Amino acid sequence: MRIHKEGKGILTKLLLSIIVVDVIAGILFLSDKPNLFGFICGFSILVFLFFLNFFRNPNRVFEGNSDGLVVAPADGTVVVIEPTEEGEYLKEQRIQVSIFMSVFNVHANWYPVNGKILYYNHNDGNFMRANLPKSSTENERSTVVVETVNQTKVLFRQVAGALARRIVTYAKEGDECHINQQMGFIKFGSRVDIFLPMDAEILVNLKQSVVGNQTIIAKLNTK
Repeated sequence: MRIHKEGKGILTKLLLSIIVVDVIAGILFLSDKPNLFGFICGFSILVFLFFLNFFRNPNRVFEGNSDGLVVAPADGTVVVIEPTEEGEYLKEQRIQVSIFMSVFNVHANWYPVNGKILYYNHNDGNFMRANLPKSSTENERSTVVVETVNQTKVLFRQVAGALARRIVTYAKEGDECHINQQMGFIKFGSRVDIFLPMDAEILVNLKQSVVGNQTIIAKLNTK
């Protein structure tokens, strides 16, 4: 299993903490309370395996021609498909597609389109549940706008959830970006919103499970 670079430091500190706890538990309980010692060791192993699984970094490659396509930026479940007013940058009505990530999903995020990064902004905010509608505008979030070769602007937003306390975004204004390239990582439950032109052809349904950098979300009108 490949481990994401955002998790290596956390996993190292966690492993060292677990070793210290288990050694202390062995000194205190191994002789008199072996069942308690076994429980502590078993629980600590489960905790480490949970975090190890959370920070997994699958090697995914989108096959085929990706021009004009919008590919899922994250693993998870589609929780929103609706027209909405995007008020931070585009200032116009767009189709919002939102993908909710549980703590069991891969939390690496990929660029959903090919193009040039026009805008990046990080906003501090609240930490309400990421599947609530207001989380898109009130939670901690990072917003990125990419312009495709056909001059279509696509806005996507990483949104922190009730457990998430750090959003990592690699986007820099002026850089070129591509499908198959990671744009960041969100630590623990969260979501990604995509704001597409009204004439985009949406290819997913509500409650559908999607796979980051694999599932085609939509086709852009390239005419």
